[in-house]
Amino acid sequence: MLNGNRIVAVVPARGGSKSVPRKNIRPLGDKPLIAWSIEVGRQVPEIDRVIVSTEDAEIAEISHRYSAEVYLRSEELATDHALVIDVLTDLVHRLRAEGEAIDILVLLEPTCPFRSVEDVLGCVKLVANGDCDSAATFTDAELNPHRAWKIDGHTPEVFIPGAVPWLPRQQLPEAYQLNGAVYAVRTDGLLGSSQSMLFGRAGALKMPRIRSIDINDTIDMIVAQSVLAMESNA
Repeated sequence: MLNGNRIVAVVPARGGSKSVPRKNIRPLGDKPLIAWSIEVGRQVPEIDRVIVSTEDAEIAEISHRYSAEVYLRSEELATDHALVIDVLTDLVHRLRAEGEAIDILVLLEPTCPFRSVEDVLGCVKLVANGDCDSAATFTDAELNPHRAWKIDGHTPEVFIPGAVPWLPRQQLPEAYQLNGAVYAVRTDGLLGSSQSMLFGRAGALKMPRIRSIDINDTIDMIVAQSVLAMESNA
């Protein structure tokens, strides 16, 4: 709890990953990928509950092993087309029906293993202190939008009219992208939102790229393993 706000962290983890089969429970270092998100959530004293939402029995068993609560979701909410906001909205309704007076929901995607306790708490504070209705973590954009192009037939055009993609990096405007590591939202605002996790007065917390690795495919997993090896040898 923080500033009188009841805070619940949710780790959404379905079993049907296509890019990397069983990705959420694949080993990263000495533990399954999902364990990284569960553990960082449990290390934040201000978070009252850490819940894994899944439809998969093996993910549920591993989540229990790492001391997370588990709420089983419907198969409909575990398809490739299901939106995470629909999963969260369904869970909030279920928690409230059970009498859980949840004020702030924290989303910890299992694919972002290297976020720190400070990253999570910093994002939560933006909402709990009353500065924002929603907040998320960002990192430097992999491609500055001033260097992006669109192609019409065989004709290239700069994506942003008037942009000069040839400028040195130091002269380009700063650009950031969501890294998916942490979202913190007021639950009342979440229930009133259509598809966006950022609504109302939105806040941003910057994170370094090395803690922003988001595992979506096999190459990302190799990069994450390499980062762990580098840090262990440092």
